[in-house]
Amino acid sequence: MSDSIIFEQPLNERIRTFLRLEFLFKRVDSALKGQSEMHHRDALDGILSMLSVFERSDMKQELMKEIERLIANLSALENTPGVDRQALDALLSDLDQSLDALHIQKSGLGQQLRDNEFLYSIRQRSSIPGGTCEFDLPSYHFWLQHTVAETRSEQLQLWMNEFISVRNAVELSLRLIRGSVGFRDEVAEAGFYQRSLDSNQPYQLIRVEIPRDKAYFPEVSGGKHRFTVRFMLFDIQQRPQQSFESIPFKLSCCAM
Repeated sequence: MSDSIIFEQPLNERIRTFLRLEFLFKRVDSALKGQSEMHHRDALDGILSMLSVFERSDMKQELMKEIERLIANLSALENTPGVDRQALDALLSDLDQSLDALHIQKSGLGQQLRDNEFLYSIRQRSSIPGGTCEFDLPSYHFWLQHTVAETRSEQLQLWMNEFISVRNAVELSLRLIRGSVGFRDEVAEAGFYQRSLDSNQPYQLIRVEIPRDKAYFPEVSGGKHRFTVRFMLFDIQQRPQQSFESIPFKLSCCAM
């Protein structure tokens, strides 16, 4: 386990959606490491949540636009002195492959899963608290109880494979954005930090790193012109209060 915790704040809706999808991919991966009914319920819930994300926006177009933007920005570095051409060419190749995979996918993202009547019945009940219990969805209960765990895992992985091109594009985009700049040391005077952003730079993500053993956490808010960081004292019983100490932390303003 790392000695620090990183908090991230997206600065636009596209990166906000990418981070949510990344979270869901990790959630399903974790659930699929288990073999119990509850593990597989959690995995399927994560998959169905992905479908809901795709329905809220044209995710394929958003991904393609982001990949094309990254290709253009990286291509502009090809003649820059000191650039590692081999590493740059490898990144551009990865981006081209990701873009091609999205082009090849003709149907809407997750369309086969949306057309699946079994999954549709579960989605219909998922918005109700406790709505997927056995008496509400006997077919789901049957699948969980009758189908052996290994077969359930294989089926869940097949459903996850519908999102391979999306996952590759999201993870590659976030890796490049996060790696666009390192962390620098900053201090929040009286627990507060504010900074203006250069509007000519495509800032997309704010990252704050703090030691794991501290009793405070950052609340980051802002947009493309400026952002603030408030360090709050954690309290599980009541609303957190801002710390008024001078707090050193590490900051990364990612722009790619």
